Amino acid sequence: MKLSVDLRAAIALVGSVLKYLTVAFVLPAGVAVYYGETVVPFVTAAVVSFVVGVGLETVCRGGGDLGGREAFLTVALSWLGVALIGAVPFIVAGEGVLASPMSAVFESMSGITTTGATVVESFDVHSRSVLIWRQLIQWLGGLGILVVATAILSELSVGGAQLMETETQTQNVNKLTPRIEETARIIVRLYVALTVAQTAFLYSLNAVGLAPRMTFYNAVAHAFTSVSTSGFSPEPRSIEAFAPVVQWAMIPGMLVGATSFILIYYVTHGDTARLRRSEEFRFYGVVLSVFAVTATALLVLDGAHATVEESLRHGVFNVVSMLTTTGYASTDFNAWSSAGKHLLFVCMFFGGMAGSTTCSIKMVRWLVVAKAFRRDLFKAVHPDAVRPVRLSGSVVDEDTVRDTYAFVLVSLVFFFGFTVFVAVDSARAAVSLDEFEAMSAAAATFFNIGPAFGDAGPMNSYAGFPETTKLGMVVMMWVGRIEIIPILVLLTPTYWRR
Repeated sequence: MKLSVDLRAAIALVGSVLKYLTVAFVLPAGVAVYYGETVVPFVTAAVVSFVVGVGLETVCRGGGDLGGREAFLTVALSWLGVALIGAVPFIVAGEGVLASPMSAVFESMSGITTTGATVVESFDVHSRSVLIWRQLIQWLGGLGILVVATAILSELSVGGAQLMETETQTQNVNKLTPRIEETARIIVRLYVALTVAQTAFLYSLNAVGLAPRMTFYNAVAHAFTSVSTSGFSPEPRSIEAFAPVVQWAMIPGMLVGATSFILIYYVTHGDTARLRRSEEFRFYGVVLSVFAVTATALLVLDGAHATVEESLRHGVFNVVSMLTTTGYASTDFNAWSSAGKHLLFVCMFFGGMAGSTTCSIKMVRWLVVAKAFRRDLFKAVHPDAVRPVRLSGSVVDEDTVRDTYAFVLVSLVFFFGFTVFVAVDSARAAVSLDEFEAMSAAAATFFNIGPAFGDAGPMNSYAGFPETTKLGMVVMMWVGRIEIIPILVLLTPTYWRR
């Protein structure tokens, strides 16, 4: 049987990605030199990445052009390949729990998928250079998903591209310029600029004496994982380790990272009207506000914190963190009331805007589902009525509406199925886990949130889960980050047959 997929073209591009990943190891190696730590983990990883990348390019040289079928395979294999290479510094460093290959791959996949779930139990045993690599891989994951979404998935109508096109009212939102390469450069420049701005903002708090612990190292580390809505922190207590002003200051970075970078691009070029016209942006703001106000009210009523300001700060911060899939924590919300914890659990299913660095189902899909359902109720009473679904004044075609319904349904099926796996596998390994903890761990990894509840809470880690459960979580983080469809497409026989 002749394959309909040009494997050589797809694998050669994966090789190029791994070859250029070599450059990323320069930063942690530089940090290692600065702090007098060994550079061996990063030199080793760089050599492995370069050799594998060049090897794949050489062996698969001569492939054809990258088409739609090849793009699905390239996206899936690139994410998997980078995660495996990203684990090499953890294994070679041999520090703490990350010396275990399974734990190292878990941490690396959590990083590149911007999940933020960690198996690290003791941060003191890890060098600063290893911890900054842990931060950097999340920043690369956030940048990667933006470039992939604009340069590849948009061509395949995956990742909400059709809905972004409607929202921003352009002929093709993901081609800000006629050339994909130039579009990618625009996204990279914007992403880097936002990261630099966040770093400067956080470090300025230290410079004026408001946040002594926010050193330049910490400012860079947290800028990497706030703009990318990732959530790793080199501090064992996450953002709780810093002064209240830092907790307030982190919120804008998470909100920006969860906003469509297409909209941010236009706003930075003076087109603020586009932001005001965006129905998804308004919906995003309303949902955030409702959940934040509700969480604050629950904390005040429960008397969980000493002052109203504390309740407001922790309520707003943790709702923003969970809803944007960042996964930072300003307090141990494991100690919240059942109502407060369940509110945060519901936040896991939303995500930010399409075209952002966030994960989960995303606001625009929920908005389309809500509008379509309201339309269906209207047509039940008025069966002859013609009432299309509109988004920001533009009609959403029926194929897109059906695709949106299907994506939400498939996401929930994956979530419930994975919950059963986590519960059953934990019981098999005699790991104590109640139903809510199993559901939250499944949602936190599949929807790329990070912290869950119970032993996987914000001040704990996933280290106690069985190795088989961790392997399942690695797979689900990978599937969830690239929005399910590319993986499902690869599993269909018609994908491979001409």
